Amino acid sequence: MMHGYQRKRRRPVAEINVVPYIDVMLVLLIIFMATAPIVTQGVKVDLPTGEAEALSTDSKPPVVASIDANGDYYLDIGSGSSAKDVLTLEDVATQVAAMIMLEPERPVVVKADRSIPYEDVIQLMITLQKAGVPSVGLMTDSPQEK
Repeated sequence: MMHGYQRKRRRPVAEINVVPYIDVMLVLLIIFMATAPIVTQGVKVDLPTGEAEALSTDSKPPVVASIDANGDYYLDIGSGSSAKDVLTLEDVATQVAAMIMLEPERPVVVKADRSIPYEDVIQLMITLQKAGVPSVGLMTDSPQEK
């Protein structure tokens, strides 16, 4: 009787090859680093300083109604919209009212240049309130940033 060659049984290797995952993560990191400066662009406003509590990071990105040093109104709704177009107060109200209808829990903040008269800021806040915004936050720079 001939005994044939018996192969040794090997256990299967149960390891995950992480090299492709590292490659994907590095590509995503590069993409996010390249797009981050584009996303944070906005209207140049010299904000007043003050110590205030920041918005929570788990909330939706806020709708930012801005007034620059010339008294021009801008609106940054997020989601790819541009805050570069000068709007009238009525246009701001119309766009914010539409956004509040779609997402009532979305926070709304006012970003005004420190040289703007207080009356203009109040007028914008009243306009936002008439558009259906339940509460409006005021944006400031933290004292450490100056």
